[in-house]
Amino acid sequence: MSLPAPAPAVAPVSLATIREAARLLAGVSVRTPMVHVASDLARRTPDGGPLAGLFLKCEHLQPIGAFKVRGAHAAISRLGAERRARGVVTSSSGNHGQAVAWVARRFGIRSVVVMPESAPAVKVAGVQRHGGEVVFAGATRSPEQQRRAEQLADQDGLAFIPPFDHPDVISGQGTAGLEILEQLPDVRSVLVPVGGGGLLAGITTAIRAQRPEVEMIGVEPAGAAKLSAALAAGAPTTLAETASLADGLLTRAIGALPWSLIAGAVSRAVQVTEEEIRLAVRVLFEAQGLRVEPSGAVTVAAVLSGRVRPPEPAVLVLSGGNVDQALFEQLVAG
Repeated sequence: MSLPAPAPAVAPVSLATIREAARLLAGVSVRTPMVHVASDLARRTPDGGPLAGLFLKCEHLQPIGAFKVRGAHAAISRLGAERRARGVVTSSSGNHGQAVAWVARRFGIRSVVVMPESAPAVKVAGVQRHGGEVVFAGATRSPEQQRRAEQLADQDGLAFIPPFDHPDVISGQGTAGLEILEQLPDVRSVLVPVGGGGLLAGITTAIRAQRPEVEMIGVEPAGAAKLSAALAAGAPTTLAETASLADGLLTRAIGALPWSLIAGAVSRAVQVTEEEIRLAVRVLFEAQGLRVEPSGAVTVAAVLSGRVRPPEPAVLVLSGGNVDQALFEQLVAG
């Protein structure tokens, strides 16, 4: 008697898992607008050439001010009811922590966010405003921060919600990719900010499963160029240190699962300088009236600086808008 053929392996992140995440997110996350770039912004580029086909995907308009609500909700909603009831914990420099706290409050459960000692005050306040308990440990994405979160998970029976290296989190972030194709079906390129790679991996999976010819481009600070290092080495590479005004992109290495989805699908990584990021924040406010944090503005920085001229129509993802008021005023004032 012959044995039945084994069932085909199911990809941990696929178009199907992303569509399921979108179903779970209905009525929770915002279908963020796609904004056509004003001509005034286009004129700020080095050559002043026509940029009629640039569009901004405004993820900074999500309930917690960043795309992270997509992945946090997808992951927490897929926990078993009994496990979820015990509460959740995460390690985050800010936006993911706010998202986990916000989603946890919706479910009526406890949330703990382990944040680096240098976390921006506006993001610490955001976690607390959404009901999260803040615990400080180590530097951004440091072993100390991760160990403390794992310790709390074991000690209190909390479910750990990773910031990017998890299939449910990535599937949730990928729902932004579904929206991009629905809002701009003829898109030819998409630029995405890169921290641990979860957002880039999710959007890439969603888009290339339907439109494999679309060019996917990752953008990162020159002081935290972990995607550039991974593409050069052919594998995730841990940087000795990272530093940038873009505090949400300081992860020292691309996550293993995001890398498995990015490798071979993302054509290039573009690095931007601190001054270019500052200019992008200012121009987005002056030309578009948008309040975007440095991490969320790196895609615009890449185009304004002339470091990339993406095939148009091109979508520039603005990933977040949580920025300290004093810093924002300084950036806008130039």
